[in-house]
Formats: sequence, structure tokens, C-alpha cells
Amino acid sequence: MSAAEAPPDFDEAALARWLDASLDGFDGPIVVTKFAGGQSNPTYRIDAASGPLVLRRRPFGPTLPSAHAVDREYRLISALHPAGLPVARPLAFCTDDGVIGAMFYVMQYVEGRIFWDASLPELPAPDRRDIHEEAIRALARLHAIDPAMIGLQGFGRPGNYFARQVERWTRQYRAAQTTTIEPVERLIEWLPRTIPAQTRSAIIHGDYRLDNLIFDPARPVVRAMLDWELATIGDPLADFAYLAMNWTMPADGRSGLAGIDLGEAGIPDLDEAVALYCAETGRDRLPDLHWYFAYNLFRLVGIVQGIRRRIIDGNASSAQAEAAAARIMPLADAAWREARLAGAH
Repeated sequence: MSAAEAPPDFDEAALARWLDASLDGFDGPIVVTKFAGGQSNPTYRIDAASGPLVLRRRPFGPTLPSAHAVDREYRLISALHPAGLPVARPLAFCTDDGVIGAMFYVMQYVEGRIFWDASLPELPAPDRRDIHEEAIRALARLHAIDPAMIGLQGFGRPGNYFARQVERWTRQYRAAQTTTIEPVERLIEWLPRTIPAQTRSAIIHGDYRLDNLIFDPARPVVRAMLDWELATIGDPLADFAYLAMNWTMPADGRSGLAGIDLGEAGIPDLDEAVALYCAETGRDRLPDLHWYFAYNLFRLVGIVQGIRRRIIDGNASSAQAEAAAARIMPLADAAWREARLAGAH
């Protein structure tokens, strides 16, 4: 995983006592460091004599309704790990805010590679294709799991997933709103009127992108999917469209791939990515993706607006929070451009 950015912001001794009482085979002392990046649930590496662990907690202070539900994350990975999906093994869950100041859970530390730049400059061209194709295949494996077969019936609400999500992210945006952004107002009016029909239902990761995957140190194999905060049950096209949207976003040293000579770089183009996902999931084709891109960009606006609100409230979870908040206008403009390509006017 990524390098740690800061010492812990809670009582290490209290955590060590809880780990000793809660984990078989645990042996201290411990050293806790906070992972860099991320705006959702703060995440920490715990180095102990018995081996490394990872802790994820709710942010300290007030949070938006339904956000930062680490209890849902823990329930989900507790169901997915025995089913053979690549997730970190869950170890223990704590509901007592008195231990470190917020609800948290502890899971296995998974050794491997995280690729922060989707252009994969550190890899030779043939390996780049393998990494991107494996990411798509891993997503298809997630979408093939029957939630009811692993005890996750009821994990998501019934009905059209996108209708629920547009309503949710509109509500979240309004709860965190700090100013009027005209493209967002147009999206809030247009998206609910144009929601596509849902044809499949699956477990949805909710934030599926390359840097939320840990790959094997030497092979193009996903060893763990990370950051399940936004997971639910719904339309699997939400996940694939969110991943595919990176092919339309400007290359920025992070997730965007637009502007790169993909053939020379050895990276599959968007048509190839769509074809592979269809082959892995038994689809003949996908619908036009522009509506889905507009929705996903609108959702990102809602997430980033929540970060801006947490800055104002004084409990943002990362030193990069202000830079992330500055992305609101570009994201809003990009979302409306995609909406126009989908027929909005």
C-alpha cells in the first residue's frame, strides 16, 4: 500500500489493549501510521510484533447521513472473503467510540502493488494491458456473485439503483452545499427524468478504479479490492461506467487516460475495455455510456462537496482535502458535457 503520511491521531495504547483482547495470536507492541490519500474513512497501518494489520475508522466529528458506514464495509468484506473474492480478510470490528474516538474495524494487511497512475509509466507496455484487463476481469467476478448466496440479501434497497443513487447524491449534495453551481442544478433536474432501465442486479463496489486495487507483487493478479464504503446492491453498469469513464478524463497522473496514445502505451482502448467486460459478463453490448458518465461525475461532485463541507467543519481526513475540493467546478462542467452528449439541452 502507499506510504504513510502522518502519525496516528488517537490513543495507540488504548488500541493495543483492544487488539490484545480481540485478536487471537496478537502480540504487541504496536506502531501506527496513517496512510496517505483518501477522503472517506481514514485508514492506518498497524505494525505489531505478530505482523502488520490495517485499521479503518469513521472520521471524527459530525458526518453526513449514511456516509462513512464502516459497519457496512465490515459486513460486506466478511461475506466476500469466504466467497473467494480478492478482499482483505476481516479480523475484528469495534462499535465502542471510547477506544479510539470512532467506530472502526481491523483487517489483514495485503502485500502488493498499487498503481496510482492509470497510464502505468513504471511498467513495460505488455504489462500495462495485462493490468487493465485484470482489473476488468476482477470487476466481472464481483458482479457474478449472487448476493443472496453469501448472506447479503437486503444489503441494498429494492428498485432501480440509479433512481436511488440520484436521489441519494442529490440529498448528500444539498446537505453539504456551500454555494450554487449552475451545472449541478441542471443535472439535479435532468438526471431523475432520464434514468435508464435496470436489467441486472449485482454487488456494486461504488468506487472501482485502479488505485483501489492491490496487485500481486510480480503478476497481473488482483489480490485485494479496497475501500468498500460506497458498496451496495444495484446495477453493475454503475461500476463499469465509473471505471470506463477514466478513458474520457484527461491524463493527469492519476486515473485519467484521455490524450495518451493508448496503442503505443499498450493500454486497451475504451472499445476494447467494453468488449472485454461484455465477454466476461455474457453481454452482447452495453447501452450508450454518456448518461452513466454524467451520473458518475455528478456523484463525484457530491463526494467532493462533502470534502469541502468537512474542511469548513474542520474535520477533513487528509492534507489533500483542499486540492480535492477545488475539483468541484471542473467535475460539474464535465458532468454537464456528458449529459449534453446523452441528449440534455
